[in-house]
Amino acid sequence: VQLQASGGGLVQAGGSLRLSCVTSGRTFSRYAMGWFRQAPGKEREFVAAIDWTGISTYLADSVKGRFTISMNNAKNTVFLQMNSLKPGDTAVYYCARSKTAVVAASGASYEYWGQGTLVTVSS
Repeated sequence: VQLQASGGGLVQAGGSLRLSCVTSGRTFSRYAMGWFRQAPGKEREFVAAIDWTGISTYLADSVKGRFTISMNNAKNTVFLQMNSLKPGDTAVYYCARSKTAVVAASGASYEYWGQGTLVTVSS
C-alpha cells in the first residue's frame, strides 16, 4: 500500500489549500483515513479523519470550522480542504490509512503513511 500526498504550498494567512492523498496498491475500502501534521520542532498531531463510508468525520478542535475532510466516490483518494489558514497551520501534512474502519485520532491506529506535503502559511 502506498499513499501519495500532494497539494501543499505557500499561501497567505486567510487563504485556502486543498490537499489530496491517493492510495495505490490494495484498496483502502473499509479502512478509515486520516491527516496528521508536524510543525518544525513540534510533535506530530492529529488533524482529521474519515471513516470508510465517508460519512463519519472527526476533526481536531484547532481546525474545526476551517478544515473539511472528504473522499471521492471511488474511495481511493482522500482530501483535506483547508480554509482560513493561519500561520500556526504551517507544517508538513501526512495522510495515513487506519488499521480499522472507524475514525481515530491516535497515530498508533494508523498503519500506512504517506511521505508528507509541506504547507506554509505566511502572515
